[in-house]
Amino acid sequence: MSRTRLSADNAAIVLIDHQVGMANFLRSHTLEEHLNNTVALAKVAKIFDTPLVVTAGPLDGPGGPLYPELAHVLGDHPVGERVPAMYDGFDDAAFTAAIEATGRKKLILAGVQTDVCLSLTALTAIDRGYEVYLVGDASAAGTKETHELAMDRMTQAGAVPVGWLAVGSEFQRGWAEDSKTAAAFAEVIYEHIPAWKQQAALTAGVREHAAK
Repeated sequence: MSRTRLSADNAAIVLIDHQVGMANFLRSHTLEEHLNNTVALAKVAKIFDTPLVVTAGPLDGPGGPLYPELAHVLGDHPVGERVPAMYDGFDDAAFTAAIEATGRKKLILAGVQTDVCLSLTALTAIDRGYEVYLVGDASAAGTKETHELAMDRMTQAGAVPVGWLAVGSEFQRGWAEDSKTAAAFAEVIYEHIPAWKQQAALTAGVREHAAK
C-alpha cells in the first residue's frame, strides 16, 4: 500500500483533555513522563507551524484547566471547551468545525484518557476518512493495561502508533544546515530527552580535543 509521508504541510496535531484534574487518575505513565512528552509534542506543533487543535472538557469542571506547562507553551492559542462534556470530540460541533478548518486529512492525536476520549475521537476520525496517528507517549490512562488495550484497539481499527520524537523527526527529515527548524527542534530534543544533550556535549568535546 502506498504511503504519503507525514509532514507539517499535510497533517494537524490534536490535543485532547490534557487537564490538571485528569492527571490525578493517570497511572500508565509517570506524571513526569506524561508532562514531558505532551509539552514536547506541543512544541513540535509550534516549531513546524502545524495546525493545532486543542480541546478540553469544561475548564471549570472536574478536569480543570490545562496542565500549566502545556498552557505556557500554547500561550494564547485557543482551547475549545466541549460543553456539555462529550467523550467523542466529534460529538461537539465546534470541535468538528475546528478539525475541518485545518483542511488536513492526517490527524496526529494525543490525549487522556487513552481508553475514553482519545479512543472514541480517534475511532470516529477513522470512520470519517481521516488518517489517524496516535502519539502514545503523550497520552495516558488509568493503568498501563487500559492504555495498551486502547492503543491496540485503535491500531487494529487502522490508526498508526507513533511517539512525539517520531513525529518531529518525520517533519524535520534531517539536519540540513539551511533548515529553518533544525536548531529549534534540536533544542526540544535536548530539553526533553536529556541523554541526547549529553551525547551532543560528548561529541563536541571529542572534536575539540581532536582538533588540538
